[in-house]
Amino acid sequence: MAPDQTPDKNQITFTQEIFRKATHMCALVIPGGYYLLGLEKAGMLAIMIPVALLMVLIDVSRLRQWLFWRSFARPIVSSMIRQHEKDGDFTGATYILASFCLTIALYSKPIAIAALTFIVVGDTFAALIGRRFGRHRFGNKSFEGSAACLVTTVIVALLMPGIALPVVLFGAVVATVVEALPFGIDDNVTVPILSGLFMTLFERIFHFFAL
Repeated sequence: MAPDQTPDKNQITFTQEIFRKATHMCALVIPGGYYLLGLEKAGMLAIMIPVALLMVLIDVSRLRQWLFWRSFARPIVSSMIRQHEKDGDFTGATYILASFCLTIALYSKPIAIAALTFIVVGDTFAALIGRRFGRHRFGNKSFEGSAACLVTTVIVALLMPGIALPVVLFGAVVATVVEALPFGIDDNVTVPILSGLFMTLFERIFHFFAL
């Protein structure tokens, strides 16, 4: 999970975190493309699964120190890799691309787009605001970081098309809570999967009582 403080020497610097999160924000092209290109679930998965597999291959090359990593990829991205990733874990990019595939496969298009956008935007601002301004900590998170996550995911919710506002606002709250809690699983996985699940369940309840 992405810590939003710098409590020890093994963590990347705040400047490196900015570059890492700038790269993270580039992932908005995925939910954006899903919506703007008018793709259906099967078409989006046909794009995303090969991309995710390629990232897995790159990560394996890093963990096994293959020539591709040593000669090409390491000089570009090594400064943004956290200590636990250096110690043998996959990078956040692998986790988020894999979870994007699962989210797209499991949920309706509007819910998937919202869930994917929550993790990209909410996690970015939680990490940056938490590390820069976080003073009230719980675990490796901060209330300031979680507040930033909530504010930005609510803004995302207000802009989401094709989904009832109470449903997507509920999803924003779920995404914030999941991002903050220590599940022991990378939050690039838990946030989109669980926010998508709870939005799907709430949508069914909402439509049932709206009848």
